[in-house]
Amino acid sequence: MRMLPGHSAPHDLTYGDVFLTPSYSNVGSRFDVDLTTADGTGSTLPLVVANMTAISGRRMAETVARRGGLAVLPQDVPLDQVRRTIEQVKSAHPVLETPVTVAGDDTVHTVLTLIEKRSHGAAVVLSGQRPIGVVTRADCVGVDQFAQARDVMTPDPTVLTLDVLQGPDALERAYEAQESKRRRFAPVVDEQGHLAGVLTKVGALRSSIYSPTVDAAGRLRVAAAVGVNGDVATRARGLLEAGADVLVVDTAHGHQAKMIDALHAVRDLDPGVPVVAGNVVTADGVRDLVQAGADIVKVGVGPGAMCTTRMMTAVGRPQFSAVAECAAAAREVGAHVWADGGIRHPRDVALALAAGASQVMVGSWFAGTYESPGDLHRDSDGRAYKESFGMASARAVAARTSMDATAFARARKSLYEEGISSSRMYLDPDRPGVEDLLDHITAGLRSACTYACATTLGEFADRALVGLQSRAGYDEGRPLPAGW
Repeated sequence: MRMLPGHSAPHDLTYGDVFLTPSYSNVGSRFDVDLTTADGTGSTLPLVVANMTAISGRRMAETVARRGGLAVLPQDVPLDQVRRTIEQVKSAHPVLETPVTVAGDDTVHTVLTLIEKRSHGAAVVLSGQRPIGVVTRADCVGVDQFAQARDVMTPDPTVLTLDVLQGPDALERAYEAQESKRRRFAPVVDEQGHLAGVLTKVGALRSSIYSPTVDAAGRLRVAAAVGVNGDVATRARGLLEAGADVLVVDTAHGHQAKMIDALHAVRDLDPGVPVVAGNVVTADGVRDLVQAGADIVKVGVGPGAMCTTRMMTAVGRPQFSAVAECAAAAREVGAHVWADGGIRHPRDVALALAAGASQVMVGSWFAGTYESPGDLHRDSDGRAYKESFGMASARAVAARTSMDATAFARARKSLYEEGISSSRMYLDPDRPGVEDLLDHITAGLRSACTYACATTLGEFADRALVGLQSRAGYDEGRPLPAGW
């Protein structure tokens, strides 16, 4: 990254304080840009889902990995549940989406409850393991909630077989097969006619653009977090045995003795996977954590939408400057950083990567999607939302300390919080699924790379030309959807 001449700042900067300047470019198309990361995680898209209970779970992990990203499972989820989640993610198909399935005698109420777990908006009606129909949200409008699925389904759906995924033009053929029948959704069956997954028209398009994040066996990758308290080694060993592809040692204040001890405990296990640690905002923090065993350091204190740390404690640092300084320190010692928090727009992702981050961690922005773990609610106006909360909030602390020895110990900890305990994250009607947001983000990021004459993230970080702007300059760049 280079700064425009005369654009040195007398103070730290956040994403809104800076902009990217176009350079001469011979990159002809945004599809010529390779977004594969170089930090050893295997990601082909530099986006990580934050290890927040209300955001990262099985549906989120498999969906994001299918498009090249990585999700981190939270540290306060019981180990047996994490083990099941990792197994489910690993068993998910790297191209086909996991279907929502119902039986013919299930009620419309049940169908509507399950459909909202996935963004493809349909459920496959099964007889045994064979698809006999498809039910969409539209099929259930104005229908008695106790009617049966077989009464409202579209029978004899367009069914694809697994061989439609074979060959260089497989995805185009799968798309055309649905287009010719005017379908946007098709069950896919194996040789026995049993349901193997589903493929949407837009899913076929996405699979032609994104490459899944997979391990050596071709299974989707998933990361998992461990805290710095308790028996760190036992938890980390359990995550490794469960098949976690990346370990994230996580605490709000990462530059502390407990983190160093936790990293030593993890390194003593000889994990064989990348180890991430954080959070810090200084070069010294990066160097100390790398020396203790971290391959990647998470950067960010206080920029998250659910975090009140800066207002409560005055501790933190504007995120762009923090990422730039920490990334430079990491390069000196052969490590990498993830920019964690403060992402509101696709431009912020581009700026974090220009500052030198290998990946960008996103939390609250992904909370308001079909794939986040929470139940879908509707407000009095009928707008859909999910509940979210910060991982240092009283709600999260209560869950994390539920196994403490006494009620008194739990109550003492609940007195203090540095996060929002409940917030409504509304689904964007235009982008209600996490894949919609990935499209939105990567469209901006790929285009930013072409402006910088970069076909890789490494080239982008080297060639990005950054300038400073006033608040008026930032506002000038905002669209005016309502007109003048």
